[in-house]
Amino acid sequence: MSPLSSIPLTLYVHMPWCVRKCPYCDFNSHQLKSARPDGSYISALLRDFERELPRIGTRRIDSVFFGGGTPSLFLPEEFARFLEAVRRRADLSDDAEITMEANPGTIERGRFAEYAHAGVNRVSLGAQTFNARLLERLGRIHSAEETERAVEELRNAHIENFNLDLMYALPEQTLEEALSDVRKACALGPAHVSYYQLTLEPGTVFHSRPPPLPDEDKAWRMQTEGQALLAQSDFAQYEVSAYARTGARSRHNLNYWSFGDYVGVGAGAHGKVSMSVPQRVLRTIKPKQPKEYQEHAQRDMASVIGECNAVEVHDLPFEFMLNALRLNEGFSDECFEQRTGLPMSTVLPRLHEVQERGLLEPRSGGWRPTDLGRRFLNDLQAAFLA
Repeated sequence: MSPLSSIPLTLYVHMPWCVRKCPYCDFNSHQLKSARPDGSYISALLRDFERELPRIGTRRIDSVFFGGGTPSLFLPEEFARFLEAVRRRADLSDDAEITMEANPGTIERGRFAEYAHAGVNRVSLGAQTFNARLLERLGRIHSAEETERAVEELRNAHIENFNLDLMYALPEQTLEEALSDVRKACALGPAHVSYYQLTLEPGTVFHSRPPPLPDEDKAWRMQTEGQALLAQSDFAQYEVSAYARTGARSRHNLNYWSFGDYVGVGAGAHGKVSMSVPQRVLRTIKPKQPKEYQEHAQRDMASVIGECNAVEVHDLPFEFMLNALRLNEGFSDECFEQRTGLPMSTVLPRLHEVQERGLLEPRSGGWRPTDLGRRFLNDLQAAFLA
């Protein structure tokens, strides 16, 4: 059994409001009905965090990620209040990566400097595309020019560590339009790019009324030729949809993909916390509706908010592989044993089976997906189902 101190711990904070719900979005987000979210939500987040403290004890928190929704709808002083309170209650690393997701259309000129002063040191901008026609099809409220202005303000605020979210295989998108987006993103000089294919997720407007999308061959060309352009601009792919310049990999997301622990607070937030391994790896989820979540936070101060279920020991190998096999470099034997509490002998037969199929290959002290395995990742991950 591995000590919990060997498993990194991070904090995810969900801020569920958007100015407008995008037709492709399946995240827990809700259209804002007022000028900005009520600051009482920050109080609810802190009460939620306090109730999670017994689960994490004295463990250090290595990163904080404010996701949404659109966190940048909240005022900088509300971020400062939250982070200061977390530091008083827990061991937040001095060099913690603190990321805020932002929509370029919700940032006022000069505001990023205030978020930086509040403690934010990394920003993820939801650019998605630089094409005006496609931004409209995606229901985005910002323009390409606003993305460019947001990047300028990031630099003025001395936040050089920023990510641009970029999607491809958009409705009726041509190959040249997709590659033009990549070129424009690279020209803005981000430290990190998330480049991923639009998928039609259940429960979304696009899923119920599918728009015309590029076929599989065109989408594959958009992916591979876009990847080549990113490589030419010194963005190295390290995960299915993540590309970073040297030293700029997302520490928070790397923790997810390496099966680390994370506390989740906020409406609909998910968490994973190991109380002991392999016996008590907990999955948590908070009430999805903001009103219900805040009501739960207001009452029953002694009880933890939301649901909590232990992962069955026989499911741990699949849970681990579902994340770790997204990484280009795969995983080490030591990481598997530390994070699951199981010996490598638990999965060796299946590792050898997928190796024979050409989906996985050994590396020094561990395993990594082959090019074929990355292309057929779902098949590779499914091989580890209990």
